[in-house]
Parts: sequence; C-alpha cells; structure tokens
Amino acid sequence: MAAASAFDKIELSLIRAFHTVITERSVSRAALKLQSSQPALSGQLKRLRGLIGDPLLVRAGNGMAPTAVALSLLPAAAQVLQGAQALFGGHAAPQSFAPGQAAQAFRIAASDYLDPLFLPELVARVRAQAPGVTLDLLPLTRDYDYRSHLARGEVDLVVGNWLAPPDELHLGRLVSDELVCLVGQDHAAVRNPRQWTVANYLASDHIAPTPLHAGGVGVVDELLQAQGLVRRIVVRSPHFGLAPAMVARSNLVLTTGRQFCSRYIGTLPVRLVRCPVVFPSLTYYQLWHDLTHASAAVRWLREQVRDVARDLARDLAPDRAPDPAAAAR
Repeated sequence: MAAASAFDKIELSLIRAFHTVITERSVSRAALKLQSSQPALSGQLKRLRGLIGDPLLVRAGNGMAPTAVALSLLPAAAQVLQGAQALFGGHAAPQSFAPGQAAQAFRIAASDYLDPLFLPELVARVRAQAPGVTLDLLPLTRDYDYRSHLARGEVDLVVGNWLAPPDELHLGRLVSDELVCLVGQDHAAVRNPRQWTVANYLASDHIAPTPLHAGGVGVVDELLQAQGLVRRIVVRSPHFGLAPAMVARSNLVLTTGRQFCSRYIGTLPVRLVRCPVVFPSLTYYQLWHDLTHASAAVRWLREQVRDVARDLARDLAPDRAPDPAAAAR
C-alpha cells in the first residue's frame, strides 16, 4: 500500500523535472530548459528527494553532481518520457523551436578530425541564429563513453568518424573524404614520389590520434589490419589539431582526410601526398539517441551541424558537387 501511495503522488511533470535537473546538473539551467522558475523547480526537486529518499543532486566543487542513485534511475526516467511521447505525441501539436527566443544549453562531443574550421563555424552559426543558447563542446576522447552519455541525456550530439557506428543510435551522414598523407615539405615522399611505395609508407614514422576507446587502434589502423598491414607509429596524441605543426617540423606522416589536411596548405611548410595504400573513403557522422530524436531543438541543432559540414566541404571543392548528407531525421 505504501508503494501504491507513493506512485499516486508522481506526475509526468515530476519525472520530466527529475530527468532535466539530473542531465543539466543545474537547477537554474533546468528551469530555463523547462521554462519554469527556479523556486518551482526547487520545490519539485524537494518532492522527488522525499519520494526517492536520496539527495539526487549534491554540491561538487563549484558545481553540482548527480548521486549514484540519480544516475541509476535516469534510464528509467528516460523510458517513461519516451513512452509518454509515443503515447501522446501523435495527437499533440507539432513541437516547435524558435532559435531567436531559445534559452537552453546544447552539449556536443566532437573530434577535431573533420575540419579545423568545423567547430568555429558551428559556434558562429549557432550564436548568430540563437544568441540565447549556450554550447558545451566536449572532446571525444578514449575516456569519454559517448554511448552512455547519449543514453543518459548528458550529451545531445556526437560528431566523429567510425567504420561501423553503433546500431542503437540514430545517425546522419555528414561528408565522405579521401584519406591522404600530410608530410613536411622536405619529406622523402615529396622529393621522390615514385619511391613512395606501400613498403616505404609502412616503414615511415607516423603520428596518429589516440584511439577513441581503450584497446582500440583507430580507423586507419583498423583498415590496415584488414589488409594484413601494420605501420610504424612513433607518436600518438589526443591533440589532433596540433599534429600538422608536428609534421611540419619533423619527418612524421599524418594519414587522415583531405579536407582536414587542406586547411594547412599555405599556412605551414607541409605538403599533401597520395597514400600508397588503397583505402576506402573516410565517412563522418553525427550520432544521437532516441532520447532526443523527437526534440525540435535538437533537430534544429542537427541541421546546423549538417549544413556547416556540407558548406565546408563545398568551400574546398567548388567544382565538385557536395557529398549528399543524410537528413537530420
């Protein structure tokens, strides 16, 4: 009877408040997102603490952090909200998003492999259209479990490249790019292009990004392993944007997309050379979870990501049709 009594006290708005407060990790940001007042949301949080018997959100340094109990309950709250959306969404008025009046936070986890201008251009576009929106840009590193963060609503979008993106996530294809080699202007591959063979490529000193998951080797090395090949990596760095400067001052070889490398031609003493190994194109995606799939706000964000990626690719290849991008559905 006690459980039934507690159940009777729970409204859908309370579950939504719980989910938003825990994912935002801030009562003030959650209040903005829910278009509520901080006192009203604080009152809901107090009710939730009494019903669940846990503090849920506690002080951590200069901010707030969810408790272990709160994190364990977050997936269940997300399922309830998704179920409510499926039950009532088809009969409700279409959700809308007005970027000029919006005041909420978006979180994007992204690698910097796509294009060094991608994130600056995205920030500029979002700020121009939605000046009240805040952006939290998170590095996509080996220590960042993006699948769990998406499932818990702690990040809205993840942008990067994968040979096989996870099946449980929605994806939008951004661009496909040719794999090339970036080398210093005095590298042997520039001086003697005919001797730039598969054997010499594999024996060269390579710089590579730190893999995105423990035990991984990275996309390029996965492709090499599929052909029974192994290259000599002498530098691994999580700071991919610094790799071209390292290449410019050494005999290192960086193998990555042409779009990324092209931005440094003319600004650093580096050259683009073909890769002797035959590789398929490198494809970049944006990934998102069912949790935000129906959100008009996050759909708008996906459209900005898609358009920025497409425009940057077009700028580098004005005489070539842009790669078709999957709709941010």
